[in-house]
Amino acid sequence: MTHPDLAPATIAVAAGRPARQQGAPVNAPVVLSSTYVSTGTPGAEMLYARYNTESWLPLEEAVGALEAAGLPGLAFSSGMAAVEAALHLATPGTAIVAPRHAYLATLTAARERTAREGGVVREVDIADTDAVIAALAPDDGAPASLLWIESPTNPMLEVADVPALAAAARAAGALTVVDNTFATPLGQRPLTQGADVVVHSVTKYLAGHSDLLMGAAVTADPGLRERLHARRTTGGAVPGPWEAWLALRGLRTLALRVERSQASALELARRLAGHPLVAAVSHPGLPSHPQHERAARLMDGFGSILTLRPRGGGATADALTRAVRLWVPATSLGGVESSLERRRRLPAEAPTVPEDLLRLSVGIEDVEDLWADLDQALHAAAAAG
Repeated sequence: MTHPDLAPATIAVAAGRPARQQGAPVNAPVVLSSTYVSTGTPGAEMLYARYNTESWLPLEEAVGALEAAGLPGLAFSSGMAAVEAALHLATPGTAIVAPRHAYLATLTAARERTAREGGVVREVDIADTDAVIAALAPDDGAPASLLWIESPTNPMLEVADVPALAAAARAAGALTVVDNTFATPLGQRPLTQGADVVVHSVTKYLAGHSDLLMGAAVTADPGLRERLHARRTTGGAVPGPWEAWLALRGLRTLALRVERSQASALELARRLAGHPLVAAVSHPGLPSHPQHERAARLMDGFGSILTLRPRGGGATADALTRAVRLWVPATSLGGVESSLERRRRLPAEAPTVPEDLLRLSVGIEDVEDLWADLDQALHAAAAAG
């Protein structure tokens, strides 16, 4: 079932519902069964819950509709399970072109795959369109079979020209995969911009409550979907029925949550930009952001993530994470609660990420309370330094 005439905010509420019949439930039920009655040669019916189960289908329909795929998405046990499946679309012995700033585990998985099966990960500034295009088909070195895009990137918030890069990848014979976790389908729909596959950490904004692990992969290409499905089936990276049900319930409020958190993120970024104890702030909605014009042109929202660098360096940034009372010091993002993290506390983080950079995920609390907590924490951190 597709929803071509509905806005994404409506799709998040309407998609994945049971058929309308007298006395039917409004919400999809949870089916707790690992296997199904089956005799003879299996057909399209349910057979075994590692292949397919009714509990995933409503969520997969909704995510596919949100990304305008025309096909259901595929639910995975975690965001990284979806990432791993998408990375295996690359041809062994070729290059994977990826952002130099991206989710750490994604880069690690890409490097491990090429080390094991041949090829190379060619890391680029994803916001530099010319550099990315050059990396797809270099004069020397392996050609690329996969372009990986994060936009905005984690944690530097660089914004890629997805349509231009997807067109260049296609011309070079490479597939394009976009991790759309930060932007969500409300902020951009990469399949409509030429991408071949979209992946999500459903754990983050789609589910939205920091209470489950799940991933998703979405494509409009039946052949690619079958390859991703086969990878999920063989690898066994499948979600549980309760997690799928919780994720779909969380998805119903996606538009409300994103609307609130995006507005608060931009307001906080504007205030922090003028704070005397702040050295730098980045958010795609600020005119000072290097790709602000690109984000305004290509995206339907600037996102709910911002970065902050307090005056005083890494020690002050650490002190700030200890001084907040409402913001939660945590490594994940996209929940209803606001959280923050100094990214370089993680040893594997890219050395080009500043030591004092804090990534802030803005939730749905009152913006004045969030501001007051940040302001007092900035002063407390400065005093401690």
